[in-house]
Amino acid sequence: MEKEFSIEGRLVGADHPPLVIAEVGINHEGDYDKAIALVDAAVAAKAEVVKFQCHITEHEMIPTDMTPGEISSEKLWDIIKRCELTEDEERRVQSYCRDNNIIYLSTPFSREASDRLEKMGVPAFKIGSGECNNIPLLKHVAAKGKPIILSTGMNDIASIRTSVTALQQFEIPIALLQCTSMYPTPYENVRLGAINDLQEEFPDLLVGLSDHSLGIWTCLGAVAGGASILEKHFTISRDWPGPDTGISIEPNELADLVTGSKAVWQARGGRKTILVEEKPVIDFAYATVVSIKPIVKGEAFTLQNVWVKRPGFGPIPANDIEHVVGKIAQNDIEPNAHILPQDVANFKT
Repeated sequence: MEKEFSIEGRLVGADHPPLVIAEVGINHEGDYDKAIALVDAAVAAKAEVVKFQCHITEHEMIPTDMTPGEISSEKLWDIIKRCELTEDEERRVQSYCRDNNIIYLSTPFSREASDRLEKMGVPAFKIGSGECNNIPLLKHVAAKGKPIILSTGMNDIASIRTSVTALQQFEIPIALLQCTSMYPTPYENVRLGAINDLQEEFPDLLVGLSDHSLGIWTCLGAVAGGASILEKHFTISRDWPGPDTGISIEPNELADLVTGSKAVWQARGGRKTILVEEKPVIDFAYATVVSIKPIVKGEAFTLQNVWVKRPGFGPIPANDIEHVVGKIAQNDIEPNAHILPQDVANFKT
C-alpha cells in the first residue's frame, strides 16, 4: 500500500502540502444556487477540494422523529430531506467545480448514494465518522476501487482496525482522519495526540484531521503533527441557517487555513544544525573578543580592558575570551580593535 496517492492528479502525502477540504456538507440547505455560491467562495479562498454530502434519505434511514441532539431541535429526517440535492443538481455542481479547477468530492450515506457518485465519476470517496464501522457500506464503496478518506470519530483503535482490515482487502489507498464527533468540539477534546496513535497503529496509511472545533488553529497544529489532509465545515456566513453553519469556517478563515497549512508544512521537520544561509546573520550577530580600552605591550589582559562585541569578524570568538584574560599583550592595541591571536602571548584554544 503506497503512503502517497493521487486524487485527480493532486498528490497527497507527507512530501506534499496538506490537502485542505472545504466541507460544504449540507450548508447549502438544498438550495442549488447556494451550493454554487459556496463553490465560488471556496475557489476564491484557493481551496483545492470542495466536498458535499450525497443524501438519498429513504435509502440511508428509516422514518424517524428523532432529532440530532444539541445540533438542532428539528427532526433529523426533515433536515436531511430538506438538504438533499437531486442527482441532476449534483452533476451540475460537479461540472461547475470542474470548470473552476476545484476538485469535487462527496460523502455517501447509503450504497445507493455511493453508486450515484460512482456513476458521476468522483475520484475518491470521503466516508463520515458515522459510517466508519459500517462494514457492509465500506466494502460496497471500496469495491469501486477509488481512494477512501475515512473519518474516525466515535471509534477507537480496535474498531478502526476492523474497518481498515475490511478496506485493505480491496487494495485501495486509504487515509484516516482523527475526528471528534462533538459540535463544536472543545479544544481539549480535539486530541491531536490521536494523530500519532493512528500513525503508529497504521504506519502505511496517510493520516489527517477532520475538525469540528471553532477556528482553524487545531488544523494548523495537526499539520505540525503530521496531518496530510485537513477537513473543515465551510460556509459563506455563520449567520446562514443550518445545523452545521455555527461550527463552519468562513471564506477568510478558509483562505488563512490554506496559506497557514502550507506554511506549517514547510516549517515542520528538519534538524537542529547551523544553516549555510545563516552565515550573513552570524557575521553581524555573533560577538568576538575586542579591546575596550587602550592596551600597551606587556600589559595583562583583563575583563576591564577586553570584552566581547559585535560584529563577529574577529578571529577569537566570545567563548574563547578565557584564553585571552590573564595573558600578556604582545603589541600595543587601540580601543575597539579585534584581538588577534598574535596579540596574545602563548595563545592557544
